[in-house]
Amino acid sequence: MNAHNTVEKMRLMQLKAMAALYHQAITENIYQDMSLDDFMTLLVDNEWEERQRRKINNLLRAASFRVEASAHNIDYQSQRNLDKTSLQRLLSLAFIKNAENIIVTGPTGVGKSYLAQVFGNQACQMLIKTKYYIAARLFDEAKLAKLDGSYLKFIKKLHKTPLLILDDFGLHAMEQHDRQILLDLIEERHQRASTVFCSQIPVSKWHSLIGEGTIADAILDRVVHSSHRVDLKGDSMRKNKSLN
Repeated sequence: MNAHNTVEKMRLMQLKAMAALYHQAITENIYQDMSLDDFMTLLVDNEWEERQRRKINNLLRAASFRVEASAHNIDYQSQRNLDKTSLQRLLSLAFIKNAENIIVTGPTGVGKSYLAQVFGNQACQMLIKTKYYIAARLFDEAKLAKLDGSYLKFIKKLHKTPLLILDDFGLHAMEQHDRQILLDLIEERHQRASTVFCSQIPVSKWHSLIGEGTIADAILDRVVHSSHRVDLKGDSMRKNKSLN
């Protein structure tokens, strides 16, 4: 048997991780004590793990997160009304399976964006497609899509994204176009996909923030009643860190 031909065939079949490990085994004379079954298991597991890693990295890149947020780095010590038990329950991602939403509110600097991106990172680790947007940027992209005729395609693409994160929601006043875009988006995703909203504005003020009562009612009826709430409080964590 020509081992080098075998390695080349593996590479041509896109079994790159398997090829690399097999090449290492024959050139360094390692894994000699393993049975054929155990060695095959090692090769397959190595290829599988590498492909999973690539999938996760691709999902993380496509999500366009602003920071590398990890559940392991969540600060539960700061006094910001963050319940660890409730958060761990949300991090199981059952809310995505149930097509439920999360609303994270609180003053600037208390970690809303980071927490939302933790949910997103967790989803990507579980191979769940995720997309992160600053809300104003999403509206801008949607308006451009309307101009070039790709609006329906844009909305359908977001509809097929199981987890959508809208950060800084309500930071800027909504125009008529924004309201309609938000309604289209929410209608497509209602009971089909999950959305995480991050906002400095309390939910009680969202109706006036959205404006135009009928549209606001339709949006909030679909969002609020199917949402888990995380209401953060306290001083800015960025300010506290700068003082230390």
